[in-house]
Amino acid sequence: MKLLTQRAGGTMPKRVRVEGRERPSVYDVAARAGVSIATVSRVLRGTAPVAAETRRRVLAAADELRWRPSRLARAFVEQSHGAVGIVFPDLGGPYYSAVIAGFEEKAAERRSAVLILATHGRANADELVTDLADRVDGLVVMGRTVADDTIAPIAAANVPVVLLARAPVGDVAAVRTANAAPADALAQHVLSHGRRHVAFVGDPARSPDVSERWRGVRRALQRGGIDVSQALVPCDGFDVEHGYKAGLELFALGNVVDAVMCANDEIAAGVLRAVTGYGLRVPDDVIVTGWDDTPMAARTHPPLSTVRQPMHELGARAAVLLFERIEGHSISSVVLRTSLVLRASCGCTSQQATATGGRP
Repeated sequence: MKLLTQRAGGTMPKRVRVEGRERPSVYDVAARAGVSIATVSRVLRGTAPVAAETRRRVLAAADELRWRPSRLARAFVEQSHGAVGIVFPDLGGPYYSAVIAGFEEKAAERRSAVLILATHGRANADELVTDLADRVDGLVVMGRTVADDTIAPIAAANVPVVLLARAPVGDVAAVRTANAAPADALAQHVLSHGRRHVAFVGDPARSPDVSERWRGVRRALQRGGIDVSQALVPCDGFDVEHGYKAGLELFALGNVVDAVMCANDEIAAGVLRAVTGYGLRVPDDVIVTGWDDTPMAARTHPPLSTVRQPMHELGARAAVLLFERIEGHSISSVVLRTSLVLRASCGCTSQQATATGGRP
């Protein structure tokens, strides 16, 4: 077991006794070679010029002491935490798990640990994220987990930051998927089925993605001559139960609705329950659509028409950009493509997939 001692400048490796002998440390290597810890660091990293004779002495000292840099020692001399952080508003549901899986996969390839913070709407979210930024080599922040005026100072303090599922902030790059354009295309498809009373279930204030989806739906409806003044139906969460509650409230008001477009698949699954609970048929009486194309979308009754977004790739690309930024490279924002997946919930008899543009 590694023993650690805390100093003001960081965490220092301390000699430990293994099988009756002391394990040499990076300090022993530096002393044997007659160089500083910083010089040992430069030899380890190979990123700065070191005289050939000095490099030879450091490597010879390491061989004589039978020292190999542990992960802890390497992190110390390189002034690295050996970990990256990712911040979510929540961890429930298939969307977040898929994004995390993509992110962790790329982090594992870099042999970096991953620290995950879910803020769950806590009042001190800004403080939690700022604290995490001090303990990692770089940070990915999703959506509106914290305000822009929290992200900017972290980036200004030279902590590599990448944003996820939202627009860039200043010079801080972001990875996101197209939202407005595919939402517009899906709404056009709904209208092509002859629907004129369309509702959108979701809360644009809770998510930049949802805000963009509502913008695309609204644009298509207005272009089709549909009144959108009552089309937005707020939903307090992104799960099945909140979708069910929103669906019940929507139809309890006596609204004439023949299509419900939902912010994600889980909300849509809840709306499906509410629709059938009122004795209505999908898609004959009401079309229902979702977003994400999570595994549940193909298993609802009837199967959901939705928009497929590359959730695993979202996390993976965010990780790739973050490590490039950590290594000092300049990076640019990325918008990933999505596709419409049309199933029985909108009246299509077989699954159809249509690619949409990479615009937000």
